[in-house]
Amino acid sequence: MTEENHAIHKDGELRTDKVDDTLERISEERMDSILADFDSFKSYLKKRLTVAEKIGLNEEQLALTAEKIGDYLAEHAEPKNREEKLLQELWKTGTQDERHHLAHMLVKLVDNE
Repeated sequence: MTEENHAIHKDGELRTDKVDDTLERISEERMDSILADFDSFKSYLKKRLTVAEKIGLNEEQLALTAEKIGDYLAEHAEPKNREEKLLQELWKTGTQDERHHLAHMLVKLVDNE
């Protein structure tokens, strides 16, 4: 798979327009595993956050990516537990600015794990 298919390039360039494509390539089985419970979801985000920080993404870039992931999940994923249901409801109810702040909070949540 070429680097053009990734949302984050090795040089640290962030392509938020590629986040949906990247998520679409995750198998249904893998997505079910990620979303099986809230700890699995946080663990997955933590791993991705660690990689993104290592290549130099700042907190704002991380939040923008988390926001794109939140948009995708709110639209395409069925919540598998109460925490995910709450996040989905908050996401769908919030304004663009509120979703951006929630994305920052999710980044902080998994960063403190």
